[in-house]
Amino acid sequence: MLKLSHRVQQVKPSATLAITAKAAELRAAGRDIISLSVGEPDFDTPKAACEAGIEAIRSGFTRYTAVPGIPALRQEIAAKFKRDNDLDYEADDILVSTGGKQCIYNLLQAMIDAGDEVIIPAPYWVSYPDMVLLAEGVPVTINTTAEGDFKLTATQLEAAITDKTRLLILNSPSNPTGMAYSAADLKALGEVLAKYPDIAVATDDMYEKILFDDNTFATFAQVNPDLKDRTITLNGVSKAYCMTGWRIGYCAGPRHLIKAMSKIQGQSTSNPSSIAQKAALAALTGPTDELDEMVRTYESRRTWLVDRLNTIAGMSCLTPDGAFYVFPSIEGWLGKTTSSGVELMDDLAVCAWLLEEAGVALVPGAEFGAPGFMRISYAVSQEMLEDAVNRIAEAAATLT
Repeated sequence: MLKLSHRVQQVKPSATLAITAKAAELRAAGRDIISLSVGEPDFDTPKAACEAGIEAIRSGFTRYTAVPGIPALRQEIAAKFKRDNDLDYEADDILVSTGGKQCIYNLLQAMIDAGDEVIIPAPYWVSYPDMVLLAEGVPVTINTTAEGDFKLTATQLEAAITDKTRLLILNSPSNPTGMAYSAADLKALGEVLAKYPDIAVATDDMYEKILFDDNTFATFAQVNPDLKDRTITLNGVSKAYCMTGWRIGYCAGPRHLIKAMSKIQGQSTSNPSSIAQKAALAALTGPTDELDEMVRTYESRRTWLVDRLNTIAGMSCLTPDGAFYVFPSIEGWLGKTTSSGVELMDDLAVCAWLLEEAGVALVPGAEFGAPGFMRISYAVSQEMLEDAVNRIAEAAATLT
């Protein structure tokens, strides 16, 4: 058998993809399975974006583009940052990649050397620590609490910093918790980082547009302009514009770092899809009616779901600020026994049990660095959501 590299052996497969595959396998075998495990909007891509993609094909815009993206798209992204976030960037400060994930991967490959530490608040998006490991860095996870709305505090950040710290990764609104950092939260973190000029910040704003309760979104460089020259702001069209399969992410940051990231990209995937770039340009410049309707729908589902989950014995769920996830505690189920005599020792066992017993696919909190919780996506119809939660409640009622 051929030898595998040490770096790939440190990386675990995506839990969400594994659970999705298991659910599909059971469904193919005839089981009635509802999947609440996928982080993907259940709305259609805006018509304007679809038409732009079709027109790109018809007009022959199907060849290589510049590695960092077509100028028109990068210029529009710069305009978006100014319009939405009051951040001044030029096209040369922007990199367009094959999804937001590649932006983060490029960043870590361009910045991190062996032994460099990257601070990651937990719960975290599952790919952050593994991408740090692939860059031969050291992920330093900091456990946040439900009592603190799953947000990193200035005190925790200061305590985690060492002479090897190179980067802090923030995600707001968060996958998996849905909680968002306020301007005051980000200001407090910025006051700590101002004392450490060699530490950069990567802020993953992919769910920026999916924010509820009339809250105003804030991003790190906007709140801490003095730290803009060491902040990388990451975003994309996947979630806000229901374009997950189009694979367009983008970021802005210090020009020398963006050029280095582009160099990494040039030796891996090269440019993102020319067709998808045209579609993304149309999405960013098109009407927002469909986006506004989607956010209203998610807010309504969120409110219903949190209220319903909090009626189930053994579950406790915070009300998230945005995204389309809830992250309930299931501590009250741990140590209990199922009707088939299996003791539920951890959240992995709980999710395996719910998949088999109730036909509902969920992601265990341990995959996000938060044992004792699970992530539920409500990017499904209200009818399907109600069916799934009823199944969960019925299964929970059988525990002893």
